[in-house]
Amino acid sequence: MSRFLANRFTYMDAYIPGEQPSDMEYIKLNTNEMPFPPPDKVTATVKAELDKLRLYPNPDGIRLVKRLAEFYKVKPENVIIGNGSDELLAFAFLAFFEGGVAFPDITYGFYPVYAKLYDVPYQEIPLLDDLSVNINDYTAIGKNIVLANPNAPTGISLGLDDIETIAQSNPDHVLLIDEAYVDFGGSSAVKLTQRHENLLVIHTYSKSRSMAGARLGFAIGAASLIEDLNKMKYSFNPYNVNRLAQVMGEAALDNDDFFEEKRHEIVAVREYTKEKLQEMGFILTDSKANFLFCKHPDIGGFELYSKLKEKGILIRQWDKPRISDYVRITIGTKTQMDALLTAVEEIIMRKKL
Repeated sequence: MSRFLANRFTYMDAYIPGEQPSDMEYIKLNTNEMPFPPPDKVTATVKAELDKLRLYPNPDGIRLVKRLAEFYKVKPENVIIGNGSDELLAFAFLAFFEGGVAFPDITYGFYPVYAKLYDVPYQEIPLLDDLSVNINDYTAIGKNIVLANPNAPTGISLGLDDIETIAQSNPDHVLLIDEAYVDFGGSSAVKLTQRHENLLVIHTYSKSRSMAGARLGFAIGAASLIEDLNKMKYSFNPYNVNRLAQVMGEAALDNDDFFEEKRHEIVAVREYTKEKLQEMGFILTDSKANFLFCKHPDIGGFELYSKLKEKGILIRQWDKPRISDYVRITIGTKTQMDALLTAVEEIIMRKKL
């Protein structure tokens, strides 16, 4: 680092995204991307916008905002779009969490990074032994709260009654629900935003809509919360969502039948893969996301990750003590998952020799 870096960032650990190696062609099951591209009807919309790239995009993205509002049955003033859900999370940490925030000790790794970046006091609340969230830990705690639902990397989901209990019991603090993976089996809290002015729900196009490379996300909440987020946006980057992402975002909503079909396919392959891993002796959480979180009694997480990488298959592993024996496996196509299962079975069999 340079001698010019601000002192408070000297010991800050930045977020580390999933690796993207280029030394060979891998089966990539480490970053929770969809294995299917968006349909031609979505990508075709880009062509009409190419001649307009010399012009700034619409800063409020009003056409996409209106389509999202219609799709989710809210008003346009309840919606904001962002450069991926990560940007909207950053805006929320800036806007609402000056007094502090609480989130699980095992969850999306960007939460503590944002807290440190923006000098926000934070409390990490331990998950239960089964890696689920205990709602009693968040009920009436008098703090701002961030919960990924389904959680990452565990994939475990809370029900809407639990979310409503947390929101109702902390009326003077913001409850942010990060629903990046909700379309794979969770229940969205969007409808609850109409009843709770302190509830903010954030979504992304990166997962279930096959548009991770487009960097597009959105948040839904009370008009007052959205107004606050827009203040952050217009103080940071008014043109945060490019033209191509905006038109693709609209087209994706118009082709939701395609994405619904692909979501069902991912869920079916997830359950198939889960069953096969259980037959090999793996212990898995009840994932409602597009990934599985699992461990095997005969092999550590890092060893399994390393041996699979040698075979050209990427998965994700963390060195956190509570989950170091676990790995997270993104659900790909059935062909990709069969290749994974074959490789895992071979590794486990060799381990037992």
